Amino acid sequence: MRSRFCSLTLLLLTMTCLPAAAEGESADDSANPHAADPLSTATEGAGPDTSSLPLEELQMFADVFNQIRQGYVESVPDSELFELAVQGMLSGLDPHSVFLKEKAFDSLQETTQGEFSGLGIEIRQDRGYITIIAPIDGSPAEAAGLKAGDVILKIDGESIRDVPVNKSVERMRGPTGSEVLLTIGRRGVADPFDVKVIRDVIKVPSVRSRELMDGYLWLRASQFQKDTGLEAIDILQKARTEGALKGVVLDLRNNPGGVLGASVDMAGALLDGGLVVYTEGRHPQSKERFDASPGDMLEGAPVVVLINGGSASASEIVAGALQDRRRAVIMGTRSFGKGSVQTILPVSDTRAVKLTTALYYTPKGRSIQAEGIVPDIVVERAEVKSVESNRQTKEADLQGSLSGGDPADNQSESESLAELRTSDNQLYEALTLLRGINLLTPDEQSGQEEASTPEAVNEA
Repeated sequence: MRSRFCSLTLLLLTMTCLPAAAEGESADDSANPHAADPLSTATEGAGPDTSSLPLEELQMFADVFNQIRQGYVESVPDSELFELAVQGMLSGLDPHSVFLKEKAFDSLQETTQGEFSGLGIEIRQDRGYITIIAPIDGSPAEAAGLKAGDVILKIDGESIRDVPVNKSVERMRGPTGSEVLLTIGRRGVADPFDVKVIRDVIKVPSVRSRELMDGYLWLRASQFQKDTGLEAIDILQKARTEGALKGVVLDLRNNPGGVLGASVDMAGALLDGGLVVYTEGRHPQSKERFDASPGDMLEGAPVVVLINGGSASASEIVAGALQDRRRAVIMGTRSFGKGSVQTILPVSDTRAVKLTTALYYTPKGRSIQAEGIVPDIVVERAEVKSVESNRQTKEADLQGSLSGGDPADNQSESESLAELRTSDNQLYEALTLLRGINLLTPDEQSGQEEASTPEAVNEA
């Protein structure tokens, strides 16, 4: 018993004293099938907590460990028992502190690059079950009809209630082309139902854009990979060379977050220097400040940022910074509220602990954690239908009325706007707001403008 106790103490001392190998500068759960937490530069210089370890509690742990080894109905390898103990210790802290075994650790690094094999869903564990935050645009999960808020009850017929999230993730991963059967619970649907999803390599297109009207750009970031901010900057630069930008709709709906540096780049493209976000935690190295580079690429042109309950982490950082700095109008619904920083602590060559070490704060000192970003203008996603009014007589209906020109001149614009209003009312309202702002400026150009909906996302 004494040797086991000494070994356990040594193990815990080792875990306590290891420096942080990397920071996961993201609010995403890196055990998710497509988590985007990055590994950043190693931190140095911070000393460990030198307070004494609770020896009495460690002795109790060693006793329990020995009882399980001797009395459990099945033989369990000591290494697995230690892993289960670490998993339980971390899961009791918060949903994002997790133990990363080799596969999960590899996944953490792979997904930072924006490519992974899986279903393409952002998930979290809630009351013992896996809840879908959002499917990735163009993913097998989206194609299969999975929606934000769906609860995964079973994987291949086996219940996952209270199963550690990393275990569930491992079961959802698999060879490209293989099939996984998910049993789904959905609000408003009486009985659970099965959904078959074909695993595939998920190549997440980081940024997309589309001209909504002449001079009005739709810029969509589905998540923040390491190059997302730079890709957005390239798109804005190209749009500027093709003509003056009257306004931009930055669409961060269902963006689960990702790389902090990319979010700083994104916000920095729209800000003329200054604070974007800062972090605070117990560890001295967890206190950091991130500033934008000088120069607003839009030169003050209005911006509307769309968010919803699926907007988390890095997307909340962007929205919060632009809101606090009064650079954009935030529209939509309250964001997810994932405002914590995770640090990667290696415990071996193939395993690590991802530990929550700090919280994000907006430039005005607001904590994002569990609060989210409240939009300046609340617009719920809704199905919009035109209400037919009683036919009223107009001048053009009167016999012998004079012609005022070709009424078809504005027909194309009206039809396109009507299509946008019915297909995506939030985006329509954002575009309407941008046009309204520009009506008050002397630079508004007259003429015919065409509107269209963003092109469909089909990439897997």
